Amino acid sequence: MDDAHTSYLTPEGIKKLQEELDYLVTIRRPEVAQQIADAKADGDLSENAGYDEAKNTQAFVEGRILTIKGLLSNAVIISENGSKESVDVGSKVTIRDLGFGDQATYTIVGSAEVDPGNGRISLRSPIGHALMGHRKGDHVEVQTPNGSAHFEILAID
Repeated sequence: MDDAHTSYLTPEGIKKLQEELDYLVTIRRPEVAQQIADAKADGDLSENAGYDEAKNTQAFVEGRILTIKGLLSNAVIISENGSKESVDVGSKVTIRDLGFGDQATYTIVGSAEVDPGNGRISLRSPIGHALMGHRKGDHVEVQTPNGSAHFEILAID
């Protein structure tokens, strides 16, 4: 399938991550450094809750910066106008649950842009993974925690 380090991102996803990175580096990092400096000025660091909190915040900010840099450095840009022939990353897929008759539409995205509430599911999710490579009219079985579910692909946009 794909390398576990590959980040499939839409141009919009890359822009959002770049904006977050810029904010963390240019605004949040200096704010946290100032909080640490202020806490150090308060004296004894062994019992200084403000210092401990600032150091924890610094660790979170630096970790997020590294995560975003990793995502961006391994990014493969995808179009949300994916293949219309078969399901691929970026495809918008309408499926019907053959057991219940319910329909749902999902856009297959990389894990950094998952938003199930807005119909954006990961290519690595059970449904996303099962749909990959299939065509309109195909019946697809998906293994879920509650057993297997059967879907028909109604459209690929």
